[in-house]
Amino acid sequence: MALKGENVVVSNMKLENMFSMKGGKGEGSYANNSQAQAQHARSVLHHLEETLDRVQLDSPEVPFAVVDLGCSCGNNTISIVDAIIKHMTKRYEALGLEPPEFSAFFSDLPSNDFNTLFQLLPPLASYGGSMEECLAADDHRSYFAAGVPGSFYRRLFPARSIDVFYSAFSLHWLSQVPESVMDKNSGAYNRGRVFIHGANESTANAYKRQFQTDLAGFLKARSQEMKRGGSMFLVCLGRTSVDPTDQGGAGLLFGTHFQDAWADLVHEGLISIEKCDTFNIPVYAPSVQDFKEVVEANGSFAVNKLEVFRGGSPLVVTRPDDPADVGKALVTTCRTISGVLVDAHIGERLSEELFARIERRGTSHAKELLEKLQFFHIVASLSLA
Repeated sequence: MALKGENVVVSNMKLENMFSMKGGKGEGSYANNSQAQAQHARSVLHHLEETLDRVQLDSPEVPFAVVDLGCSCGNNTISIVDAIIKHMTKRYEALGLEPPEFSAFFSDLPSNDFNTLFQLLPPLASYGGSMEECLAADDHRSYFAAGVPGSFYRRLFPARSIDVFYSAFSLHWLSQVPESVMDKNSGAYNRGRVFIHGANESTANAYKRQFQTDLAGFLKARSQEMKRGGSMFLVCLGRTSVDPTDQGGAGLLFGTHFQDAWADLVHEGLISIEKCDTFNIPVYAPSVQDFKEVVEANGSFAVNKLEVFRGGSPLVVTRPDDPADVGKALVTTCRTISGVLVDAHIGERLSEELFARIERRGTSHAKELLEKLQFFHIVASLSLA
């Protein structure tokens, strides 16, 4: 039985029913702390456009459907959908055709803050107006919008209904912490750690298998939902090392200062070692080979591009010479991404203690963080084979 919300074990919960980026529009919200993701998305925009150029154009009388899988609740998803629809509109116009009506589906887990997202959406040109009016209007969206809650590791849409799937910075999130990682009798039990980085080989392999199982489910669902001639553009955390225990930037973010802050709580007697051991970040940064194996085994998609790119730092630092600003950037990033999980596992009071220690550690290691905390991304462009 949970006591005052502080004895909840996240691993035993249905992760998809409670996990999300931090919602709302406050100082710590994802909506106000996703500038790094926006910058990384812009850096691969030309690769997205190459994918869009491969999409087969139907008759303008057939509606065109775009989906952002793992949309979260900020302006980034709106900007990307706008970019996709504008690019496709130009393709139709270049052929002397009237653009079709566009639909955009924003999809994420049911716990996502869809209310904030919908409030950020610009209005249609006029209530009940035509799509031609919408396309011609400034500061108005040129598409019909809908939210679709659910896990993208399963089916979400009718068969052959979607032209373009887009997903960024989401596929590295696993559907669950691997069961063996939570089993004290398993060689994969992640004793003394809260992340895969630096863990033993059995733990790393358990994470890898979970990632590949999840990605297989993702591809199977999309292969059924995508229209013939459709395409998909995916971006997720990746790594350059062949060793899955070396999670690169994700490892430095969650496997060092974040990990050490949990150890602080244990050493100070604020939580038990068992409480620490039953918390694991459900993230896996794959290698290109990890990703490629699943795509090839699925067999439904042709690979247009599958590469790893340097994505830059996840920290947004306005004063790099000020260690305190670096510490604040680190704790904001960690809290925005993992705060919901931490709160559910140890309660808000102890969560405050944990993140205060992360901030202090970030401040004392500011130079190292600025020099070494760099993310790499897997970028995949896929079309139905």
